[in-house]
Amino acid sequence: MSIRLYVGNLPRELNREELEALFNREVGEVGTTKLITDRKTGKCRGFGFLTVESEELADQVIEKLNGYTFKDNPLKIEKANDKPKAETKDEQVVEKPSVSSRSNPRKASKGGNRRPQTPATIGSSSIDTEAAQPDPRWADALAQLKERLLAQSTNP
Repeated sequence: MSIRLYVGNLPRELNREELEALFNREVGEVGTTKLITDRKTGKCRGFGFLTVESEELADQVIEKLNGYTFKDNPLKIEKANDKPKAETKDEQVVEKPSVSSRSNPRKASKGGNRRPQTPATIGSSSIDTEAAQPDPRWADALAQLKERLLAQSTNP
């Protein structure tokens, strides 16, 4: 049975061949390596995985290389936590505030390109007026408007 190991705290300037060479040099032929890279830049995201053939070999790699300094970074190596796919799906469900279609008729449509609603766009009753702050870009204009309204209400 193969064991998957998490390899963390990797340097950003690293490729898969260098990581594989490190394991082969320090432990011997261990298995396959996978380096997680950024999609845009192609650089290492700071972690990867190593798959080894046995539990004993996994323990040997952890014992020998956990804390090992590689390119000025102490490596963190531990057994990866593989979660069942059904469990990870349930965890990704995020509770959304329910809004009836009466209060927001567009909610009932299947518009895929709409921005998600924030509490400010759902309704004024869900916002605490004392905590709401004006947009700083319009703060001066808002202050002038308040002064005019105050002046109108005091002059009969």
